[in-house]
Amino acid sequence: MSQLISIIQRLQAMQKTEAHEDIPQRLFEVNGKTLCQVKYFPATKTFEVEEYDKDSNKKKYQFDDIDITAIEIFEIVQEEKNPS
Repeated sequence: MSQLISIIQRLQAMQKTEAHEDIPQRLFEVNGKTLCQVKYFPATKTFEVEEYDKDSNKKKYQFDDIDITAIEIFEIVQEEKNPS
């Protein structure tokens, strides 16, 4: 649960960026492997999650809810930590 809280705190920090500044982005990694990049667009108050798979293919998802964004990131990280 603390990992989910940590993700939410990182997303909240992104939301505090002023609209005139660069688009805030964060990388989420496990063991040095980048799993996804998250961008926050202050003008529309939306998050974009760009997920990278093992073949470096990218999938993009857009969310307007911080909780749903955090859950998506959490699931991506958990899949890497606990592969099936």
